[in-house]
Amino acid sequence: MDLQQLRYVVAVAESSSFTRGAERLFVTQSALSHRIAALERELGQRLFARTSRSVRLTEAGEAFVRQARTAVTAADGAREDAAAAGGQVIGTLRLGVIPTVAAVDVPALIARFRIAHPVVRVELTVGNSDTLIASIRCGDLDVALLGLREESRPGGVALRVLARERLVAAVPRSHSLALSASIDLADLAGEVFADFPAGTSGRAQSDTAFAAAGVPRDVAFEADSAELILGLVSAGLAVTLLAPGVVARAHADVAAVAVADGPVRVEYAAWDAQAPRSVAGAFLREIDVALPAGA
Repeated sequence: MDLQQLRYVVAVAESSSFTRGAERLFVTQSALSHRIAALERELGQRLFARTSRSVRLTEAGEAFVRQARTAVTAADGAREDAAAAGGQVIGTLRLGVIPTVAAVDVPALIARFRIAHPVVRVELTVGNSDTLIASIRCGDLDVALLGLREESRPGGVALRVLARERLVAAVPRSHSLALSASIDLADLAGEVFADFPAGTSGRAQSDTAFAAAGVPRDVAFEADSAELILGLVSAGLAVTLLAPGVVARAHADVAAVAVADGPVRVEYAAWDAQAPRSVAGAFLREIDVALPAGA
């Protein structure tokens, strides 16, 4: 048994595929399969149950991969720490982002990071803030860019405030409120809304604000995509509340109207508070450079 075999097992377990596992590690599928088969013979246990359509861990495989992942993580950490001591950043940055990041230009930020650290691989995951926070806590992500309501500050992770924005109302250009300089949440009573799915942190921003204002609302359309939400608004089917940066970036045919008592969304960079990896520290430094002075 060697470290490379452990890497192969972890890669297949995490991708549920020998093909994707091999692609992730830049080896041929036949080489990966051969090494895992040799390991299974050495252990006297099947680690994966294979069919023509799926790959899943056996009971023995689930027990094995827990320790294998710990060993691989420890080996990678030792290698990264040694490189960091010599002033070099290596390894893989596992970055999570919400789809509505507005404080920084994510593609440009990653590009600058890769120029500064060309040997570092970046793996990008898109999800909602709650899922990304959980992934940092369990060690599956190094850094995440989040958007949360002002009153919500998650524990168990380190946080850096990137921006604060009061949500605006996005309404069809033909709407009676489209030319208003500012409105209140009460002015949106009786409107049909499009919003993020119930239970998500993106949805909680508006739900909490309307509940506090005592204004009921009808959320008829739910979507994970801000672009789709704004498309529904542009089509005259709904109104919504979103961060002004998100509305401006989408270039949707909608009017953005200030909401005096609207909720405030805070964007954060989050990372492991206990043992941040060197790649996380390097990426956070790039974020500091990208932010406007005084942010």
